Amino acid sequence: MPADTGFDYVRAADTAHALTLLDTPGAKPIAGGTDLVTLLRSGVDRTPLLVDLAALRGQAVRVEPRPPLGGPGIVLDALARMADVAADGWVRATYPVIAQALELSASPQVRNLGTVAGNLAQRTRCPYFRAEAPTPCAKRSPGSGCAARRGVQRGTAVFTADPDCVATHPSDLAVALAALDAEVLVESRAGERTIPVTEFYRPDAETVLRQGDLVTAVAVPPVAAGSRSAYLKVRERASFEFALVSCAAEVVLDGCVIRSARLAVGGVAGHPWRLTEAESALVGLELGAPAVRSAIDTAFAAADPLPGAVFKVELAARAAVRALRAAGSHR
Repeated sequence: MPADTGFDYVRAADTAHALTLLDTPGAKPIAGGTDLVTLLRSGVDRTPLLVDLAALRGQAVRVEPRPPLGGPGIVLDALARMADVAADGWVRATYPVIAQALELSASPQVRNLGTVAGNLAQRTRCPYFRAEAPTPCAKRSPGSGCAARRGVQRGTAVFTADPDCVATHPSDLAVALAALDAEVLVESRAGERTIPVTEFYRPDAETVLRQGDLVTAVAVPPVAAGSRSAYLKVRERASFEFALVSCAAEVVLDGCVIRSARLAVGGVAGHPWRLTEAESALVGLELGAPAVRSAIDTAFAAADPLPGAVFKVELAARAAVRALRAAGSHR
């Protein structure tokens, strides 16, 4: 840790205790610590109080009815370890896109320690944000600019909601959950609220979480009859690497014809990016038809990449086609 870094550490006895502690200005929760500890050691992040949530861990995966949707959905405990969720039999059979996204995340050692909530809330892996010597970075030092705009652009976003930041969000799990219309359950001393994964992230502060908030679970709705899903990740090396682009696909077929489709892409924005225009355009097309690529291209019309990231638009479109067809072939 940097020499001037000091903080208190308290293990929360239960949820009420954790919520009281997290109301302390600047307090941060810690469970697996695979991201936060690194940020504290490097001096990128600081806190006066670490609140250990280990005692709050519950059942990793619960299968339960999700009215009015009908059928059983799942609830992932916020403190469930990534490896435990990926290994769950119901997840693997019913939501393969979640299991695949988790198994393609980080390394086995990290998956054995990292948690669902920690993975969703991890901070950007932009090298300028995490640089040992501070560089212009709007997330690290608001108003300082963005070094990536004049520097290495290969990993930058192609859809940017924040003109001061072109970083991408690194979570594979978030992309899968976005495609499934999952919701994040958050509790604070003021009460509980539910946030769609697609609305969980914001450009300037990374997530919509406020001081005192505690993520308690992620609710995933039941899938439609005949639903199939798959996750595809394109990266520089075969393991322990973040995505250049990724895609989570869920599809329902009538024979070879697409009846419904949901697609979310990672590595292209500061949050999972739903290809909503493509989802509408795909309905009624044969899965193997050339028109599938044209339908997916409609969702990239608004892309505005930096020169060094132009290739990612084509790469992401191809990944979406491959993920959709992989999902359609899964039984």
